[in-house]
Amino acid sequence: MTKSELLLAGLGLPGRDVGDLAPSGKRFPDAAQVRVEIPSVEGPAAMASVIAAAAESGTPIHRVSQGSGIWMLDDAEIQEMLSIGAASGVEVCLFVGPRAGWDIGRQTLSSSGAAIGASLRGADQLAYGMEDVIRACELGLRSVLVADLGQLMVLGRLKREGGLPADLQLKVSVSLAIGNPATARVMEDLGATSLNLPVDLPVAAIATIRQAVDVPLDIYIEAPDDFGGGMRYHDIPDLARTASPLYLKFAVRNAAHTYPSGGHLDSLVRSLSIERVRRAALGIALLRRQAPDVIVSGDASSVPGAAM
Repeated sequence: MTKSELLLAGLGLPGRDVGDLAPSGKRFPDAAQVRVEIPSVEGPAAMASVIAAAAESGTPIHRVSQGSGIWMLDDAEIQEMLSIGAASGVEVCLFVGPRAGWDIGRQTLSSSGAAIGASLRGADQLAYGMEDVIRACELGLRSVLVADLGQLMVLGRLKREGGLPADLQLKVSVSLAIGNPATARVMEDLGATSLNLPVDLPVAAIATIRQAVDVPLDIYIEAPDDFGGGMRYHDIPDLARTASPLYLKFAVRNAAHTYPSGGHLDSLVRSLSIERVRRAALGIALLRRQAPDVIVSGDASSVPGAAM
């Protein structure tokens, strides 16, 4: 029991919400329960800032992800990010693009149509997204962020049939809602290797999804404002125990939207990346105080180019 739970018990009050949360026995290949992901790292300058801030604070970082899309980076930028990742043992995950929200369609701007914003519209966009993945794989990338169900099916099948690298990681975006164990199982069956769950699922729901799948779960500990801006730092110990293996993700509230990014936003993207590392340091420190038994992948160099 934590100190606060003991103090509340001394007053005859329950220290926790009632719930039977079974511990997860599933782990990363290095036997760790927790890894850290920094999202919205939009290019090599931002990635270098993340690595420097992590080294300064002693915060383990295992994956960076990008949101603007592979097509918004030139070959040299992708290769530089991969070089930084290889040198620091950090997985680089880039989003496929272009997506419906940036296309000529208008449904995504409506209150009821926003849910299709990250999908691919028509065979043309599906092909454009495939070109993104093929080009990036040829440059050495082995982790992509997917937000369209059909594209996930295609990529998963091509991996199995040898059309794409067998070690290509298919991380499902938070934009592709996975709110229950059945949906999570569908994604895993289609080839997903990492699942980003909705930012507002309670711990019990996340723990239940963990029982249905084996791949890592990606959980926003602090969510961006356009996804509600929730902050759940004090959930970290329970999440680590009941939903492992999982990636803890740290965005920043009260921050400007930066997608699609570019040189005009470079200083903003870098400062936000550094602050996300600071948020991650706060989260890991809380975890170590309240659950020192939880194993965090501390040696980033032990992280394979894959998440699982």
